[in-house]
Amino acid sequence: MTKEYRTVLTIAGSDGSGGAGIQADIKTCTALQCYALSVITAVTAQNTAGVDSVCLLEEKCITAQFRAISRDIRIDAVKIGMLGSPAIIKAVALLLRELGGNVPVILDTVLGSSSGSRLLDPAAIPLLKEELFALATLITPNIPETALLTGKEEEPEGREAIEAAAAELLETGAGAVLIKGGHAKGEECRECLLHDGRYFWFSAPKIRTINTHGTGCTLSSAIAAFMARGESIVTAVEKAKAYTHSALQAGADYRLGCGNGPLLHTYRLWQ
Repeated sequence: MTKEYRTVLTIAGSDGSGGAGIQADIKTCTALQCYALSVITAVTAQNTAGVDSVCLLEEKCITAQFRAISRDIRIDAVKIGMLGSPAIIKAVALLLRELGGNVPVILDTVLGSSSGSRLLDPAAIPLLKEELFALATLITPNIPETALLTGKEEEPEGREAIEAAAAELLETGAGAVLIKGGHAKGEECRECLLHDGRYFWFSAPKIRTINTHGTGCTLSSAIAAFMARGESIVTAVEKAKAYTHSALQAGADYRLGCGNGPLLHTYRLWQ
């Protein structure tokens, strides 16, 4: 009997150190029993200490990658990461409209790296919201990104402020909003999901580790993988958070490079 893969297409930048971007997405999807497809938007020179440089690909190259895949292989979910420029934002929006159907699109609103490097000019934020939010099933900003996306000088703190920020982002057209809580103060990592008029909170103890490189990429890819497998948004977020927490925990005792190391995405295979 012929079997079919459940596929996730990741549209993102390449991280040669393997902790974030396309590489983290592929490892995450593979660990969660999905077949990872990829469209590379940029090649970065980075390591665990930071990003040295970014080389954005031309829109025609991005378009060619996407169309070569989509005309041949069924896509069950899409994850979008680093885009890098207004031109790439427009190109990806056009390509998503070509997909048709009801393919879940998880948009990780990557505005900068965890080391502090800018990966999208703030001037492009209005275009990101205008072109892609309405095409996204779910957007997954962290707290600093939430402040930038809502135009606030201060980051939202506390349940009420975070829920209000999620509601404001939902008004921009996204299907659902997940505000990630890894940057928040305290001993708990708490995520707020606004979906179908309801707020859902997910909480887990923070793991004391410096190996956090690519956490956001991992979570958004995991959500895409679970949705590709047919899970609802709420269940996909719940399971993706549990997987990411376990990958963080499993990678905490390892050391790679001189900075923030990666999660251990394939921890189940290494046990």
